[in-house]
Amino acid sequence: MCPESDLPRVSRRDFLARLAAVSGALAIGTSLPTQAAVAESTRGRFYEFVFARLRYNSGDWDYNPKVCANLLDAVLQYTQIPVNPQEIVITADSAELTAFPFLFMTGHKLVRFSEKERQGLVRYVENGGLLFSDDCNHDVNGLYAKTFESEMTKAFGPNAMPKLPRQHALYSSFFDFPEGPPRTTHELNGWGDNIVHDYLRGVERRGRIGVLYSNKDYGCEWDYDWRNKRFRTKDNTKFGVNVAVYAMT
Repeated sequence: MCPESDLPRVSRRDFLARLAAVSGALAIGTSLPTQAAVAESTRGRFYEFVFARLRYNSGDWDYNPKVCANLLDAVLQYTQIPVNPQEIVITADSAELTAFPFLFMTGHKLVRFSEKERQGLVRYVENGGLLFSDDCNHDVNGLYAKTFESEMTKAFGPNAMPKLPRQHALYSSFFDFPEGPPRTTHELNGWGDNIVHDYLRGVERRGRIGVLYSNKDYGCEWDYDWRNKRFRTKDNTKFGVNVAVYAMT
């Protein structure tokens, strides 16, 4: 079961209004809350789900811009977890990183961290954070996959990201996925390695996932306007709810 709170939470109407305001501010260049300001407002309030995105200098970290709104909508739709409607962009060496239990990372290109960034990610994981790294190439031999895996080896040691068993708590943290991670429509689109990856990999600390790694391209799968979800016969963001709930509990 997902955690419930008797504290006020963002309603769907408020969420949509705030999301529209944030989008407008982004479009016209109005100043937005800094990551430090949001971290300060959410510190100690881990009942609230915040979508934080990792910025790294070597690659296209800002790909799949609609994922945040889509995942926040799904968390609101299915759970009682309050959400913060503002996507936060943060670097691995930020002192505020540990304020965010969930951290999304994506891209197609080179992944290269500085030693300070690497240390920041290790500290984040050791303090209970969850980094969800999604390979947009959906290619185990692609540039993102090879360089991200290399960075994880530097940070956590060799063989630090084994395949997660289908019985892992992640697959039943909210919805049940007895067959493991759901397939995406992008895995067999003729691009990437054109293989269905029937597993996820992860770095675990003290029995919990600290780094969740996917070659399934969930980022592209969820990168559509959340308002168009009603036209789909099946909601493909449900697994994202599992990840969010797992990160928050």
